[in-house]
Amino acid sequence: MIISASRRTDIPNYYSEWFLNRIREGFVCVRNPMNVHQISRIPLSPDVVDCIVFWTKNPANMLDKLDLLKDYQYYFQYTITPYGKDIERNIPDKNGVVIPVFKTLSEKIGSERVIWRYDPIFFSEKYTPEYHLRAFRKIAGELKGYTQKCVISFVDIYRKNKKRLEEANAAPPVGDELWDFCKELKEIADSCGMELATCTEKIDLTPLGITHNSCIDRNLIEKLLGCKIISKKDKNQREECGCVESIDVGAYNTCMNLCTYCYANFSVDNVLKNQLEHNVNSPLLCGDIGPGDTIHDRSVSSVKAGPEQLNLWEI
Repeated sequence: MIISASRRTDIPNYYSEWFLNRIREGFVCVRNPMNVHQISRIPLSPDVVDCIVFWTKNPANMLDKLDLLKDYQYYFQYTITPYGKDIERNIPDKNGVVIPVFKTLSEKIGSERVIWRYDPIFFSEKYTPEYHLRAFRKIAGELKGYTQKCVISFVDIYRKNKKRLEEANAAPPVGDELWDFCKELKEIADSCGMELATCTEKIDLTPLGITHNSCIDRNLIEKLLGCKIISKKDKNQREECGCVESIDVGAYNTCMNLCTYCYANFSVDNVLKNQLEHNVNSPLLCGDIGPGDTIHDRSVSSVKAGPEQLNLWEI
């Protein structure tokens, strides 16, 4: 089993104490987003958790707690963009905090296990292509040697973020502008020794040498584990997504980063309300188990290939 922590919220930044309490107790509970009274109880034993994928914009709160994960394989999807407080409301200073934390994390766990995400990309009167290219060159230069891959994507407009993006006059790059822009990003990434890849994009940029990425990455996980895994493409993600199956232990409407482009928060009011219900000792990220809830023990197992499967892979 692969744990995603989390596409829905920034667990390392805001909920690391809760998550590590779950590791200590050996299980976590997750509400079904479509039916809040249905709860899955998921074991977190190292015997069944093959890898943990963390998603974050600032994992400073975890740097002194990584020893608690010594029995697990894990890696970080770490987002650093050039947007200001008008877009990423609660992200600290990039030069003073976010980039130094990235470097420290990389030094602790290795550059292969810290993937830089420069996403989502949008253009506006303030955040022009030229602005992005200057910022990308600066950040890439800072992170040279501290990561092996940079992942990009272009902003998607959903019902949940449409109004906020319209207010920011944000639009994704298109046509020749997109190709010219990505060509320059690739040249910068190459100069800093980084592979450049896209996340869940329909457009094929492989002629530029930009690959399609998998955030829950079969190849990386197999390399970390030292063996093949038996896992299917995640059917719950979009068609363009190359991720393998994982179980997400986060919750919507809980991310305090409050980014304008976020698809996981419906409103600031919902986030603030859920923050008040967070309990670091609860098996749930938000709130507690109530009398009307039904708990289902989810059947999980390791996805490591056994000896017979390994032989098949070697044929």
